[in-house]
Amino acid sequence: MKLLENKIAIVTGAARGIGEAIVDKFAEQGASIAFSYVSDSSAERADAIVKRWSDKGIKIKAWKANAGDFAACETFVADVLKEFGRVDICVNNAGISKDNLLLRMTPEQWESVLQVNLNSVFYMTKQVIKPMMKARNGSIINMSSVIGIMGNAGQASYAASKAGIIGFTKSVAKELGSRNIRCNSIAPGFVETDMTSYLQEGDSASKYLQDIPLGKFAKGEDIANAALFLASDMGSYITGQTISVCGGLNI
Repeated sequence: MKLLENKIAIVTGAARGIGEAIVDKFAEQGASIAFSYVSDSSAERADAIVKRWSDKGIKIKAWKANAGDFAACETFVADVLKEFGRVDICVNNAGISKDNLLLRMTPEQWESVLQVNLNSVFYMTKQVIKPMMKARNGSIINMSSVIGIMGNAGQASYAASKAGIIGFTKSVAKELGSRNIRCNSIAPGFVETDMTSYLQEGDSASKYLQDIPLGKFAKGEDIANAALFLASDMGSYITGQTISVCGGLNI
């Protein structure tokens, strides 16, 4: 039996990068999947993901929904419940970065990063816990970052948003543990995605690689494997924790 057989999962921000890798891993392990994307430019890619897995017999559907908007999250989850009947797993993956030194950072840059990275986690979690509490079962996985643990020059807004996710995760775990709802976070290091492509070339790559004991960037699948562990029954006694998947960067 596959690890997520008969499970229904929501993944936000999943048309590319880590989100797409999580969708692929969950589908491979038998889950039915609802995922979201935000930009029109991602629609074609989202359609390709749906076709890839529906052709293999997986129930999967994509929604264009802004995870950083409360009303959009409310509608998205309601639509998923209507289509799939319940939610067993929620991966809050949607995120952006707008790096800038604090001296130059505008309030708009600060607020936009917190809106997408941190507020979206609250918005989505608030919606999915209602059906999870009714079922007395659920796994919520929030995508933090080692930057939320370590901090990084030029990333004050990103670090603040990702650190906030860790505190939020611990609080939710304490509130909902009695209902058999687990809440954990994953803190990736540097991952080979579109969002980090500028870090993977030339001198930048060498600079970051020398700080990583394993000497390489993560693949999306490395993060997806951790998400699979937390989503499945293998992680049934783990809640309120942050798992760093960073090649030892934060040692």
